[in-house]
Amino acid sequence: MEPLLSEMKCIRELKRIVFVSLVLMCLLAFVSPDQDYYSLLGISKEATSREIRQAFKKLALKLHPDKNQNDPEAHDNFLKINRAYEVLKDEDLRKKYDKYGEKGLEDHQEGGRYESWHFYRYDFGIYDDDPEIVTLDRGEFDAAVTSGELWFINFYSPRCSHCHDLAPTWREFAKEMDGLLRIGAVNCGDNRMLCRMKGINSYPSLYVFKTRMNPVKYYGDRSKESLMSFAMQFVQSTVTEFWAGNFVSAVEAAFASGVGWLITFCAEQGDCLTSRTRLKLAGMLEGLVNVGWMDCATQGELCESLDISSSTTAYFPPGATLTNKEKGGVLFLTSLDTREIYLEVMKHLPDSKMISASTLKDHLAHHRWLIFFQFGQNSKSEAHDLKKLGFLLKAESIQVGRFDCLTAPKTCNDLYVYEPRVVVFKGRGLEDYEIHHGKKILYDIVAFAKESVNSHVITLGPQNFPGKEKEPWLVDFFAPWCPPCRALLPELRKASKQLYGQLKFGTLDCTLHEGICNMHNIRAYPTTVVFNQSNTHEYEGHHSAEQILEFIEDLMNPSVVSLTPETFNELVKKRKANEIWVVDFYAPWCGPCQALMPEWKRMARLVNGLISVGSVDCQKHFSLCHQENVQGYPEIRLFPQKSVSSYQSYSYNGWHRDAHSLRRWALGYLPQVSLDLTPQSFTDKVLNGKDHWVIDFYAPWCGPCQNFAPEFEILAKTVKGKLKAGKVDCQAHAHICRSAEIRAYPTVKFYPYLGTKKNAVGEHIDSLDVKTIAEKLTVKVEEIKNKRKKSSRNKDEL
Repeated sequence: MEPLLSEMKCIRELKRIVFVSLVLMCLLAFVSPDQDYYSLLGISKEATSREIRQAFKKLALKLHPDKNQNDPEAHDNFLKINRAYEVLKDEDLRKKYDKYGEKGLEDHQEGGRYESWHFYRYDFGIYDDDPEIVTLDRGEFDAAVTSGELWFINFYSPRCSHCHDLAPTWREFAKEMDGLLRIGAVNCGDNRMLCRMKGINSYPSLYVFKTRMNPVKYYGDRSKESLMSFAMQFVQSTVTEFWAGNFVSAVEAAFASGVGWLITFCAEQGDCLTSRTRLKLAGMLEGLVNVGWMDCATQGELCESLDISSSTTAYFPPGATLTNKEKGGVLFLTSLDTREIYLEVMKHLPDSKMISASTLKDHLAHHRWLIFFQFGQNSKSEAHDLKKLGFLLKAESIQVGRFDCLTAPKTCNDLYVYEPRVVVFKGRGLEDYEIHHGKKILYDIVAFAKESVNSHVITLGPQNFPGKEKEPWLVDFFAPWCPPCRALLPELRKASKQLYGQLKFGTLDCTLHEGICNMHNIRAYPTTVVFNQSNTHEYEGHHSAEQILEFIEDLMNPSVVSLTPETFNELVKKRKANEIWVVDFYAPWCGPCQALMPEWKRMARLVNGLISVGSVDCQKHFSLCHQENVQGYPEIRLFPQKSVSSYQSYSYNGWHRDAHSLRRWALGYLPQVSLDLTPQSFTDKVLNGKDHWVIDFYAPWCGPCQNFAPEFEILAKTVKGKLKAGKVDCQAHAHICRSAEIRAYPTVKFYPYLGTKKNAVGEHIDSLDVKTIAEKLTVKVEEIKNKRKKSSRNKDEL
């Protein structure tokens, strides 16, 4: 019996081991780092910021641990979707993830914390489900506010109780103002950089934006009536009231300029459009149709002559015969709904001009055009709103037209247009053009057209892709479905204007030109490469014009020396006695290394002339890195000025790897130029001496003082020869600081020598910027010198 029991025990134990192993295998598969973030959220790679938020919110409400308290894996499962959301909502992290997967995110471990279920249900994505409110992210904001339309935007934070209090009012306000202006919302929790750039420091902050007008902040109470009263100040739409004296002349003047009239006749019988509805229609139809009204109670004869017996609204197209309405194509509208009337009128407005294949070249030779390429004349290429483009682009001298690719397929093939597209031609013929890849909505197309005609970015393909030209090119390899790609395009346009004549800019659609992209080993989008004859340089920075310009500047005037074993030995090991080097040992495949590279280059520019900066590619020069005992990447080392131990180095162990943190660390190793002053030396050298002095009063425990210390050494070096620099420790020498009336740390004071003993208080310098201080001191010293010369001349004359 006992052996049988033992055998059964063994079988049970074996089953338990197999079961546990299977569970562990499943768990390992479930937490695999290779899981696709897009699949986790149930979205496509083309998903917009709004779609990402909506998908995450849906999953958060379902999977949150608060709602799954009996599930031991609920916390871990929620962390996965939270991590996916934190990465995909951020343009830069999303680009790195698309390109390198999890490896590219090793320096960014967002997603470890999450909020309560209540937060996701009531506080998260406040306006994502409101059709009247446009939720704007960083990439869409500039397009919206430069489109020429009037915007009222609510900058909010999901954690702000006042923002939630405002939300119901903002929704009602949006519905009420629909047609008069655009209502937007920016979530500053997800768009911190945008909100910082716009100076948003409290929530909610409400601003009105319009092109060529400074943003105007709203300070009133947050009632719907007050908001409407404020917004209406900026609405420039007008409704004309007609009477016998002005009717015919006003209507015919508009007809002569190709503009029709929408007129409401208010009679005793029937319902008349309200003044608010008429004003909304005037705003919605601005530039396309004039809006007016007539009171038939006071203008009875005129209404009777027009055969108007009851309240009605009619659209008179240009050229309509007022007395013979049927012949003139007058459209009578029975609806009282603003949106229905608007759509009905827009249907009757003509489409933009159809351009034939035979005249296309002539049209584009000397004029700017925005053209809708369609396939078949009957295909609907333009939404009703897009009929406003001609009016909104008139100031930029951009004409709007259509082209049917079925009539000239070769023309469209040569332009790489294989499906309905919007294309801007810049007034320099067929070759100088750019295809629109953004949203097919009015404000996005307007912003694209305005940016494109004034920039120097063109669309590339096999026929015009740069070969071995002498001129350098920046080429952006992208896919139209990729949101980070679309966000980068406006920044490239801005950068192209700054670098005109130095660098050519082009974009290549890898979904159309896969062969070229494969030839250049493009593995993720966007990939931005500078081609300079046989040399290629890939851009790894953030999606901003400023950083692209920094990257190009660095290529033209490199701030970082690429070190080989030979140059490392010659420049670093055998450096001059007074020379300092900082070196980044990196591997090209390492995510944190890629994140560091733009900051490293920026830091190099900041310390230029003070410290030499280099980098070593440890994949290419493995033996050198092994010899230097480099254990991990990136490894940042500083090689100080030579002393007894000529090969001493210091590793950077700081948490932050931004340019300013690295600069502060490196500058800390500069030799001290300033003098540490005691009560005795302060009295003898500063107060009683015959030199000008600049003094840094500090406390050793003060963080800002520690940050300013290396800056002060740069100042001391900058002004050396003109005046002397000293430092006073206010903790050790409190008496000096009391005499100098020091009330905060650090404080910088100037002690000029004017021929007598100096005042202990000195002159306060109201800045901690080295450049500003140096300029102020130089001016002051120059003024003192000039006064002395003048005084000396006067004495000589006496």
